[in-house]
Amino acid sequence: MIVRLIYICFFLCFSGMASGQNPVSGIVFLDSNSNGIPDETEKGIKGVCVSNGSEVVQTNPEGKWTLPVRSKNGFFVVKPAGYAVPLNADRIPQHFRPYQAGDAASPVNFPLVKTAEQTKFSALFFGDTQARGLKEVNYINHDVVEECIGTDALFGVSLGDITADGPELFDEINQGIAQIGIPWYNTFGNHDFDRAAKTNDEKDASFKRTYGPSTYAFEYGQVVFIDFNNIYFRPDGKYIPHFTDTQLNFVRNYLRFVPENKLVVLMMHAPIVECDNRDQLFDLISDRKFTFSISGHVHEQLNLFVTRESGWKGKDAHHHLINATVCGSWWCGLNDETGIPHATMNDGAPNGYSVVTFDGTDYRVRFKAARRPENYQMNIYLPEEIKRNELDTTQVLVNIFAGSERSKVEMKIDNQDRWFPLQQVEAIDPEVLRMHRLSPVLREQVKGQALEDVLGYSMDYPSKTSHMWQALLPSGISGGTHRLTVKTTDMYGQTWSASRIFRIQ
Repeated sequence: MIVRLIYICFFLCFSGMASGQNPVSGIVFLDSNSNGIPDETEKGIKGVCVSNGSEVVQTNPEGKWTLPVRSKNGFFVVKPAGYAVPLNADRIPQHFRPYQAGDAASPVNFPLVKTAEQTKFSALFFGDTQARGLKEVNYINHDVVEECIGTDALFGVSLGDITADGPELFDEINQGIAQIGIPWYNTFGNHDFDRAAKTNDEKDASFKRTYGPSTYAFEYGQVVFIDFNNIYFRPDGKYIPHFTDTQLNFVRNYLRFVPENKLVVLMMHAPIVECDNRDQLFDLISDRKFTFSISGHVHEQLNLFVTRESGWKGKDAHHHLINATVCGSWWCGLNDETGIPHATMNDGAPNGYSVVTFDGTDYRVRFKAARRPENYQMNIYLPEEIKRNELDTTQVLVNIFAGSERSKVEMKIDNQDRWFPLQQVEAIDPEVLRMHRLSPVLREQVKGQALEDVLGYSMDYPSKTSHMWQALLPSGISGGTHRLTVKTTDMYGQTWSASRIFRIQ
């Protein structure tokens, strides 16, 4: 009987803590002197959202808030538009406070500073930097970081798989990306987990120590950004893309404070359409007019328009971008003259990143190939030499790297006025297929060496992609040298063109 009473007492005490009977309080204040301390002359800020990872409250007119403790979630402030949170030396936002014993007895305060934010701004999105060691950390720095220095983007986001099963590299990667000079947010990916951890709640421990909560939110201009850890590790150690009840509660509670005239951007590692319970998340946002989501994980670039067939209940299709990856196809392939692998993605698009420009509730995405000109947006496949009697059967194949079903693609010959349409097809990029077939030959040539040091990971078999367009060459082309020009206009009205020179024998 005594043992049973002790057990009941222990259970009630523990469940009381878990259910929030030990509330924590604090203040969100305007840190005019940026010392991180609420001085007597510094006032609290009203209407700022603070969360314990599940519940969300807004600060009162004095900037005060109170929330229950929820396990080990800790607390974070949702950076409001027009304010900034402190950054550490690696430009990582310090918008969080891990839960510590004794927090209930002392205030948890969040400093903010005023900042000039326009409703039109840009952000950088990196998919899967996925470095295995310092050599690949250097690839990240030289391939994409250096060209981003001096960007006018307000902030950047890494969309998970920051490392390749090596959280011990977080600091080195952060120090490199910090050279861009803007705040940098991070998403948890399936290769960012702690190998020794046994449970799902422990898998992101290193991530949390480095970056803060693995599900959180922040605001810029007319846009609210919600970042998810949607990698759920089952007891057998395998993962599935999944949103937890706690995460869904956070979104539900947070959106109560988000006006309908704001754009809601969902960020995650695994594509939203792969999540087994995406319907539950869609239920929370389908009635909103302005939504957009973005992920990484796939090592391809795809624009998906999610409809009722995939669980979306909104009037118009929901746009989900599977972002290009910085590491391309896992940093594989032959090195170029600068020592960096070609790293072409499985869909034939070059490795790179996205620049997303937000203007109020509108947005547009521009793909940027690593170390290539801004206008490098396609590859045209057409034989260099074409026999006259083969003109009627010669196909033009074009890989529009960021193309979608909403893209328009046309071609013309030389300086003619007439443009001919190309049709969207599903196809394998022929150059990626050539590289894949060449890989075993190259590996045989370097036999006896550390193959991964020479060629990186083995290339996956190329995937069929929908951002390919095809058409027959126009008839009646005369003999000699000609120029084929391909022009595409994307869903945002951005137009890109490229040319290929060929000869008719």
